Amino acid sequence: MPAAPSVIRPEARALLAWYDRHARVLPWRARRGEVPDPYRVWLSEIMLQQTTVATVGPYFEAFLARWPDVEALAKADLDEVLHAWAGLGYYSRARNLHACAGAVCARHGGAFPADEKELQALPGIGPYTAAAIAAIAFGKRAVVVDGNIERVIARLFAIETPLPAAKKEIKARMDEVTPEKRAGDFAQAMMDLGAAICTPRSPACNRCPFESACAARAAGIAESLPLKAPKKEKPVRRGAAFWLEGPGGEVLLRKRDAKGLLGGMTEIPSSEWTAEPRETDAILAEAPLDTEWQKLPGLVRHTFTHFHLELEVWQGKAGERAAVEGIWCAPERLGEHALPTVMKKIVAHALPEDGPLFAATRGKRG
Repeated sequence: MPAAPSVIRPEARALLAWYDRHARVLPWRARRGEVPDPYRVWLSEIMLQQTTVATVGPYFEAFLARWPDVEALAKADLDEVLHAWAGLGYYSRARNLHACAGAVCARHGGAFPADEKELQALPGIGPYTAAAIAAIAFGKRAVVVDGNIERVIARLFAIETPLPAAKKEIKARMDEVTPEKRAGDFAQAMMDLGAAICTPRSPACNRCPFESACAARAAGIAESLPLKAPKKEKPVRRGAAFWLEGPGGEVLLRKRDAKGLLGGMTEIPSSEWTAEPRETDAILAEAPLDTEWQKLPGLVRHTFTHFHLELEVWQGKAGERAAVEGIWCAPERLGEHALPTVMKKIVAHALPEDGPLFAATRGKRG
């Protein structure tokens, strides 16, 4: 547990006063006088990883309506959770979300623990998320540092070490200013400040409660911070997707392995994704069925965190008695399955432009 400063620093006092006037109203955030709900705090923090507040809002409301507490989520079918998650990306988060709900029920009687170490022992909860839950849901003093807070602290203290090397210093500085009381409000205030005032470009310094204390503003370098180390160029992987239609126009789907990228998600059958291009015979050897495959014009392109993906799409027909692993789905019912975004792009690529389903996926072609 970090050592709390004995006296609240002027920066913290100024920020909390600003927060009392300007706090964002968010569906997972307790309003003044309300007791925070740990389930809502946890759910929102998992959803907000690598995702914006604007995107998360509708998903959060839908999850809460369907699974109003951790017990309900623990009892849910994983496929249903993955389907509800589709579009948020980083699907390992959804699998861990479901596993964490089960662990909270099994180990803690359905009540989230308040201790950071106990929280980190749960699936999908790392140091940042544990600190956020401890502070926001339980009022514990914890040092919470997300992307917005990194930017605010780097500017407040004029930290010119590039990220990610600066993370340790930024956390230490956040420790210095985090108060013993209202630590959860302080963390949320820092997030709001970074989102609304201390923005990446054109920060509104004249409206910032840290204006007089900000070392970067005094030095005239606020907008240039935090510095970031040059990003490595993302590699490109290549593969093929197999759009296989049954005699009645049904489309073959299958489930990906539980582990790995898009684990447990439903997919249009695809080949291995490799760094080097492969010969057509090697690609078609991984097709779900030996039939006459026709390659569709163009490519499906998608970007993951660590690489770009380029997929050819091959179209084929299955005979009446074809034995193939997977499930057959009518095209108009594809939306009922947990298809990740890259698979939706494949669907859009394979459907005829004058067909009834193309309009719903317009603009997603590679």
